[in-house]
Amino acid sequence: MSTVEHLSPIEVSKELPWQQYLLDSVLAIMGSLLVTGIIFMFHLYPRIPNISIVYLLVVLALATVRGRYAAILAAVVAFLSFDFFIVPPLYTFVIYHVEEWIALFVFLIDAILTGQLAVALRERAEQASRRERETRILYDLVRVTNREAEPERQLHTIAQAIADVFSSWGVRDCAILQPDATGNLQVQASAYQPVEQITLSSDEKSIASMVMAHGRSMGLYEDDSRASSTFARVAQRIIVHSTAAGRAVHGSLRLIPLKVGQQAVGVLRLRIWDDERRVPRDEGLEDEYDHAPNARTTFFWTFLDQATSLVERARLQRENLRIEVLQRTDVLRAALLSSVSHDLRTPLTTIKAAASSLLQEDVRWDNEARRGFAQSIEHEADRLNRLVGNLLDMSRIEEGALKPEKEWYSLKALIHDVLGRLRPLLEGRTVHTHLTDDLLLVELDYMQIDQVLTNLIENAVRYTPAGSLIDVSAHIEGEQVMLSVADRGPGIPPADLERVFDKFYRVLQNQHSAGYPSGSGLGLAVCKGLVEAHGGRIWAELREGGGLVVCIELPVGKREEIVL
Repeated sequence: MSTVEHLSPIEVSKELPWQQYLLDSVLAIMGSLLVTGIIFMFHLYPRIPNISIVYLLVVLALATVRGRYAAILAAVVAFLSFDFFIVPPLYTFVIYHVEEWIALFVFLIDAILTGQLAVALRERAEQASRRERETRILYDLVRVTNREAEPERQLHTIAQAIADVFSSWGVRDCAILQPDATGNLQVQASAYQPVEQITLSSDEKSIASMVMAHGRSMGLYEDDSRASSTFARVAQRIIVHSTAAGRAVHGSLRLIPLKVGQQAVGVLRLRIWDDERRVPRDEGLEDEYDHAPNARTTFFWTFLDQATSLVERARLQRENLRIEVLQRTDVLRAALLSSVSHDLRTPLTTIKAAASSLLQEDVRWDNEARRGFAQSIEHEADRLNRLVGNLLDMSRIEEGALKPEKEWYSLKALIHDVLGRLRPLLEGRTVHTHLTDDLLLVELDYMQIDQVLTNLIENAVRYTPAGSLIDVSAHIEGEQVMLSVADRGPGIPPADLERVFDKFYRVLQNQHSAGYPSGSGLGLAVCKGLVEAHGGRIWAELREGGGLVVCIELPVGKREEIVL
């Protein structure tokens, strides 16, 4: 299983609101008083009439670093302290000269305007930076999801991405619930827990069904006081954990519908631990219609919409895969009926005709005719037995139930046994065997490799001219044994060299030379399954001078296991 890439969490301020205002107040007051003290100690006023412009540096600095409140407070403190400590008469807010009143109020207005402009520039820069981060997070969500090919892995990636991105909001786990085949909501993916280990309580199931049906967010809280009386809240007591410092960390579950348009395609189950010491109470995870939109909630719902579209795409992929499997099943069923019905009907018709002829009482058959009918029945019965055997073998191969029972056998003896058993089929044919002297014992399943050689030799007989030569070869190459069955038939088009091993695939009649029977398309498919079960491989090549050669590569086996 590949490792899922973790996404960066969304940034949030770690300072509580009262801490921010306290720090802003201290910085604004101390900064303005510090400048006032310097002017007072060095008697810079009235020697430098416009010395009050120095206060603008403090205002600009606070507006850039802290924000609007600190800048305005610094401007007001600078105005008052300059009047009280610098402008005569000292230590009073009384001013005798009108021009000094005008200068102070112009300074105050300039300081406030300058602070406002600096704050506006700061906010725009922060918005651009935040949007860049949010765009990067949305891009990473799509990127890491598209890297996964399986729909189940895509859902797991989406759940983990949601938990990672909003971990700074207190999200500790995320699960995706979707309806199963019976319409019941089931956990399809989880960020940090195996799906089989997640058990939904009866309350969670009922609430999730309501969320799915009505498209409204609901929550499970540990404290009734935190649950609203509106329809979109459900209160229930759940576990409350404690931090190392002994302060409670309140836990809750949020169930949020995953909607595409007006249709809910699933439910998002978020487990949240709200530590009041570091995570402020945030309404961003509530229903999107319950609160006025802001930057945080807007990004949350944008991210959720993107995740929902990916969840829906994963669902459609599973649905398309199911439809494709059904379509392939229908195609295979049609091919099976087409192939098997013809191949079954032909031997049965021959057996029926031969048996009916033998049973005719008005005709006296001589011994030679009776022997011919009996041979026809035996030949077609063997053909029927091989077809049924191929069907059964193909079924076991697809189910993974066909396991080779390997023993040490002489490959030479196996090849000669197959040729001896097929002697009636090879009558009138010349078969050359090329077996090297180093071809000793090989670890294999005797019956399965016997079936492979039988299918290959039968194909060579069926699709080659009568009396043409067939070559059977075997030799050792390193730790592999190489087998081949070659004929001098018309061969097959190069485009079909790999596809001939597919189940029910047959070379098209307009591509194959006329005059040869059409098989069931199972023989070579069974050969491929049996060879691969042995850890080998099989392929077909066009033969120089015409014809086809089917090659097999099998592992020899561990010779030290031979018991003498």
